[in-house]
Amino acid sequence: MIKDKKQGKLIVFSAPSGSGKTTIVRHLLGIEDLNLEFSISATSRDKRGTEEDGKDYYFLSAKAFKTKIKNDAFLEWEEVYRDNFYGTLKTEVERIWDKGKNVIFDIDVSGGLRIKRKFPEETLAVFVKPPSIDELKIRLKKRKTESEDKINMRVAKASAELATAPLFDTIIVNDNLENALEEAEEKVRKFINS
Repeated sequence: MIKDKKQGKLIVFSAPSGSGKTTIVRHLLGIEDLNLEFSISATSRDKRGTEEDGKDYYFLSAKAFKTKIKNDAFLEWEEVYRDNFYGTLKTEVERIWDKGKNVIFDIDVSGGLRIKRKFPEETLAVFVKPPSIDELKIRLKKRKTESEDKINMRVAKASAELATAPLFDTIIVNDNLENALEEAEEKVRKFINS
C-alpha cells in the first residue's frame, strides 16, 4: 500500500520531551522551499491547553486507537505510557505525499527509529539532544503543562532515550537555539536535495 506510492522524503525529529524538537520543526515548516508538511500524529492522551483535533493531533480514545492498531492503520505506533498511545497513521503520510510534499515528523524516539527502519533511504532521522538532564527538567517545569510526577516520569524516560541517540543519522545538541535551528536547516536541505 504505502510503499507503492511515489513518495517524498521523510524527515524525523525525535528527542526527549523538552529538548526543543517542536521549536525546530516549527522553524523548518516556515521555510517554504523545503516543501515540508507536518505529519499530525494520533494520540489517546487528553488535549492540553489550546490544542485542536486534526491540527495538533488526531485525538482518539484508547479503544479507538487499539482498533486502528488491529486494522494495521499505523505506519508506527507506541504505548508511550500506560494507555497513552501515539502513532502515525498511514493515511496521514499518504495525504502529504499526494500533495507532492516531504513529510516532517515530531515524534518519540521509538517511532522515529521505526520509520527509519521501514524507509531507510527516504528518511533522515535527527535526534535533538538537550545540553543536560538538569536543563531538560528546568525546561519541562517552565512549560507548566504537567504535574511534578509526570515531569519526573519524563526525565526518567529521557535517560533511556538519550542512549538511542547514536542510532539516528545525525544528532543536534540544542544548547543554543539559534545554532540548532541553523544546523537543522542545513542538514534537512542537504538531505532533501540529495
